[in-house]
Amino acid sequence: MLPINRSRSQSRAGSPWSFPGMDYSDSRRKPQVIGKLVMVAILTAFCIFILKQSPAFSGPSVFSRREVGVTHVLVTGGAGYIGSHAALHLLKDSYRVTIVDNLSRGNIGAIKVLEGLFPEPGRLQFIYADLGDARAVNKIFAENTFDAVMHFAAVAYVGESTLDPLRYYHNITANTLTLLEAMSAHGVKTLIYSSTCATYGEPEKMPITEGTPQLPINPYGKAKKMAEDIILDFSKKSDMAVMILRYFNVIGSDPEGRLGEAPRPELREHGRISGACFDAALGIIPGLKVRGIDYPTNDGTCIRDYIDVTDLVDAHVKALDKATPSKVGIYNVGTGKGRSVKEFVKACKKATGVEVKVEYLSRRPGDYAEVYSDPSKINQELNWTARYINLQESLSVAWSWQKAHPNGYGSQSVVAL
Repeated sequence: MLPINRSRSQSRAGSPWSFPGMDYSDSRRKPQVIGKLVMVAILTAFCIFILKQSPAFSGPSVFSRREVGVTHVLVTGGAGYIGSHAALHLLKDSYRVTIVDNLSRGNIGAIKVLEGLFPEPGRLQFIYADLGDARAVNKIFAENTFDAVMHFAAVAYVGESTLDPLRYYHNITANTLTLLEAMSAHGVKTLIYSSTCATYGEPEKMPITEGTPQLPINPYGKAKKMAEDIILDFSKKSDMAVMILRYFNVIGSDPEGRLGEAPRPELREHGRISGACFDAALGIIPGLKVRGIDYPTNDGTCIRDYIDVTDLVDAHVKALDKATPSKVGIYNVGTGKGRSVKEFVKACKKATGVEVKVEYLSRRPGDYAEVYSDPSKINQELNWTARYINLQESLSVAWSWQKAHPNGYGSQSVVAL
């Protein structure tokens, strides 16, 4: 038996090892297997790279984090005429900006312009939302970290306010309350509020100072005053820094031609006189309608203080810079010089080079004869002075934008969020 065992041992030792399913061709398949493994590794690495670019993978948005040296400002109504110019000023000054607008009066085209000028991540975001939706407003504050709020969002036509007063009280007064509640709940401590000289009504003495009694005579002015009162009452029991800017009649546009005023066609009859004058010069409407020639003024037409939008938003940024916790600042923002509507029409004709047809009509409901500011307080305390005070030059700048954009910012489309 022993010799047989040795023979089997020797036979195993001299034979090659073999396993089921393998033969000499496996050596040829090894390069194919390795190639597939390399491809899988490359695809995996690529997928990880793509995932890292998504907010869900990389963590919270930059807009939800505080950064040293970066001030994040929420601009309500930032797609509108004044709000978009304010956002532009803030972005130029290296602020981080979030715009919230429901586009009922604003323009998505203005947002696209700003996004094109400041495409860098973390500079600007736009959120389509209505301040009347408290749940949406609270969600915005929960998902973002704001240092300050500039509150422009509002319907803002005197004549329209007399026709639809409840809309004005809801849009201006109630929405401001909703915004304040969200600021309080989420610890946002600075508010720059865009108010109006309409809160003064028709004062007995000119010029208007911040101490002039507030006796508004139309729903627009009344709604703004109510919003001011809410803010002031709340500020008494908080450490919020509050700046209220009561400004006068706004004209002009960005001197570099990037932004302008583009009201919706259905609102032209309620809009600013500058817009109506430009529409007449462009042939969109047959002529300019001046309402009221029997006011107790030198030429019978209203007298207003026309403030260039570039100066106005500069005042807002200066107010933001000077805002102090537990303090309230109230300022008139104007040139300090009143101009009649007839003077304005004359300047507009020169700016456009068009002999605009003028039709004189009866007074508009809720209007007042004479309003112009005393800007001494803002001059002294915020070191702000109106620079663009030549009426014809401001209108010429605005006219250049209007000629280049006869259809405003073009057609609007909103992606549902």
